[in-house]
Amino acid sequence: MARLVSQLIDTLIVLFGVSTLVFLLLVMIPGDPVDVVLGESAQAADREAMRAALGLDRPLAERWLHFYADLAHGDLGDSLVRLQPVTELIRQRLPATLQLAAAAFGLVLLIALPLGIIAARHRGRWPDSLAQSFALVGVSIPNFWLGPLLVLLFSVYLGWTPVSGNLEPGSLVLPAVTLGLSMAAITTRMMRSSLLEIESQPFLRTARCKGLGESAVMLRHSLPNALLPVITVLGLQLGGLLAGAVITEVVFSWPGIGSLLVDAIRQRDYPVVQGVVLFIALSYVLVNRLSDMLAAWLDPRIRERA
Repeated sequence: MARLVSQLIDTLIVLFGVSTLVFLLLVMIPGDPVDVVLGESAQAADREAMRAALGLDRPLAERWLHFYADLAHGDLGDSLVRLQPVTELIRQRLPATLQLAAAAFGLVLLIALPLGIIAARHRGRWPDSLAQSFALVGVSIPNFWLGPLLVLLFSVYLGWTPVSGNLEPGSLVLPAVTLGLSMAAITTRMMRSSLLEIESQPFLRTARCKGLGESAVMLRHSLPNALLPVITVLGLQLGGLLAGAVITEVVFSWPGIGSLLVDAIRQRDYPVVQGVVLFIALSYVLVNRLSDMLAAWLDPRIRERA
């Protein structure tokens, strides 16, 4: 119970720091939100009235306290461009992002875990070399380059998938591959390294001496112990899917919170930028806390050290 309370306090401190940093960065960004609403040619009196309505005429400390008061009530403000509550805009765009993140994460599990196991079991042979080559290529290719390349190959030349959007069948395939490939490469390397590290443990030699076959040793002993660091990496990657989806959503015109964030930055819609960044930060922190709790539940040694 004490550990849970400590983790909750740590999470609140992190969220407090992130939200304060986002608030200060948006305050320091060049440009005036009043220009977004009224335009640069507006009269001085109208500009001052709008600044008062938006609370921009208040001292910085008062604006900061007002920001947290609204945040405590779940109020992220209203969009300056769309004239809708930011929470409503996030709610509308979130299902598309979650769909993309789930597909990419499923692709990571489908590729990385089997490939890492195969590489570890065939260390030094061609399956291992093939898996490591895939991992190297996957880590080296950035999303903003891979996405257009896949579009040119599978959408323009072959015509197998839609170019962009999420309205046609198969439109999820290329964005999911683009988002999940680098994460699958990292997880493959981690799975291989973790299994090879476990391989030297005495309990595996004991299991083999008792007559267990390699498949039974892998499934019953090696894999459960090797999954602990992999779970931590998967937690980090799952939290990073929302942040990584920003580039992918822009490339494929995917109507999620990533494209909402980029549009808001272009339009200087500061409340939307602030709300989306806070939501991504909150999701990242919570997912990582959940992965830590899962690792502690799977391994009693972690609970004892905590």
